[in-house]
Amino acid sequence: MDERTTGYIKICGVTTLGDANAIIEAGANALGLILTSSPRQLSLDRALAIAAATKGRIVRTAVFNEDSDDVVLEAVEVLDVDAVQLHGPLSEGLHAALRERGLTIVKALSIGSDEFFEFDESTVDVVHIDGATPGSGQAHSWDELDARPFSVPVIAAGGLRPDSVAHVITLAGVWGVDTASGVESSPGVKDRELVKRFVHNATTAFEQKANA
Repeated sequence: MDERTTGYIKICGVTTLGDANAIIEAGANALGLILTSSPRQLSLDRALAIAAATKGRIVRTAVFNEDSDDVVLEAVEVLDVDAVQLHGPLSEGLHAALRERGLTIVKALSIGSDEFFEFDESTVDVVHIDGATPGSGQAHSWDELDARPFSVPVIAAGGLRPDSVAHVITLAGVWGVDTASGVESSPGVKDRELVKRFVHNATTAFEQKANA
């Protein structure tokens, strides 16, 4: 993972190479390719085209939700991505297979859930914190982070938009931020100006936090 001091910025739900290139040009660290049920779901072929064309230019993250170990491993074998974001159980077998491939493991947790408080984050590289309905784009409280510190980097997600991302960075004290619907004109279609504003506002907030 890219751990530059200005913070980690991921744009998820990328569905076209044009949007991927715009995200790279805007200065984001990572993009998300959703391989599970979602309005932004990609076929393996479409995801492969984007992943191959952006290799070495940005962190490419394959996103899964309650998918079987076989489905996840088949996809990452085809895509040759850099990271895997998992919503749902992480079995020992899947964990070992992802580690063997040298992939960064991002575990998604819903804030305030039992798993949020009980998951052993030492087994993964990053935790991705979203609301009760991940991927919905709904904003939520960050109060629980005060009671539940993590030993690995934390990415904030859930309703983040260009006009709210700086506040969340300041309030939650997170290492990274992630958005999908917050920079879209319609599901899966990125608004290039919103992407630029989101990355700019997030970068500025991370820089201010680092220099405070």
